[in-house]
Amino acid sequence: MAKRGKKYLTALKQIEKPEYELKEALELIKNISFARFDETVELAVKLGVDPRKTDQQVSGTVLLPNGHGLNKRVVVIASADKVNEARDAGADEVGGVDFCEKIKKGYLDFDALIATPDMMKEVGKLGRILGPRKLMPNAKTGTVTFNVGKIVRDIKYGLITYRTDKTANVHTIIGKLSLGPEKLFQNAVAVLESIIRAKPPAAKGRYIKSVHVASTMGPGIKISQTSIDQIARK
Repeated sequence: MAKRGKKYLTALKQIEKPEYELKEALELIKNISFARFDETVELAVKLGVDPRKTDQQVSGTVLLPNGHGLNKRVVVIASADKVNEARDAGADEVGGVDFCEKIKKGYLDFDALIATPDMMKEVGKLGRILGPRKLMPNAKTGTVTFNVGKIVRDIKYGLITYRTDKTANVHTIIGKLSLGPEKLFQNAVAVLESIIRAKPPAAKGRYIKSVHVASTMGPGIKISQTSIDQIARK
């Protein structure tokens, strides 16, 4: 186990209860923050599903109501008539088949890749490169589309994608600490509501087993089941 620094241990001591209401936890995270940079706040959700079974995998996308505050690099591989639309929307780089070749040679300096449907024949050949890095465009997440302008703007502003890992956990960001507790609370609720709506019919028993929030450098704080149930009842 990694040795924790004095500032982390000081922050940990200020978590006086075993669990907190969601809004209360986000206020506490702000108060105990000790980093000299604008930390990212993350949400960790343990689900009562078996991710080994295809009918119990949970995934989705959420447009955070207050944005994520991140500087995401977005690349678009598009047909010629969509190039200007992508650039006007703020895409960092736009290309066609030539950009596929660039990726084959090792270029991966981006956070999201969007492709128009007619370019997927070429992009699909990059599956072994993009797949393990979770960069492969997918129609379910909206990244395979002719409406490239909208998806570029959404990703730049606050569109996030989540998916259960091998241990049935969902890890996702909910924004920068500088957004403040109220806006982070609204973002967290949006994510949790989406996860609740994505509950697989095959999932049995308690669906959301636990929720924790934490900043980049800080300790995790457990959210009370009461707080989770209130969101589920909305």
